Amino acid sequence: MPSNNSVEIEPFAANHFVKSFEKKHKQHWTTTFLSIIDGLKRIEFLLQTNIAETICIAGEIKIIKTQFRIDGTKESAMSSGNRCIVAWHTDKQKVAVLLVYCKTDIVARNETAAWKNLVRKNYVQYYHLI
Repeated sequence: MPSNNSVEIEPFAANHFVKSFEKKHKQHWTTTFLSIIDGLKRIEFLLQTNIAETICIAGEIKIIKTQFRIDGTKESAMSSGNRCIVAWHTDKQKVAVLLVYCKTDIVARNETAAWKNLVRKNYVQYYHLI
């Protein structure tokens, strides 16, 4: 039986795109964010769905991209364009939230390359993974 992981929001994630979600989705953001955290606590189950995928694995660390919907909207997680990039430390049962963003927050032709660059630039400890 999979156990609950601890979830930590990295300062870069909290200070950047999360703030824009808070402003844009005022009343629905708290329940949305709690839902994201709840899903990440049981990331093993999340990975069995079509809204999460493992990007890379290096030893006991997995970089995972998930999708989520804003509470109170009719959009699905897949069509919303909302993403969450996390590092799952399987040995420590810890999930570190690296980025929470909307596709429109990334102003580049290649979304994947852009978020990978953000991770490389702001998280030295994960640079070698991406």
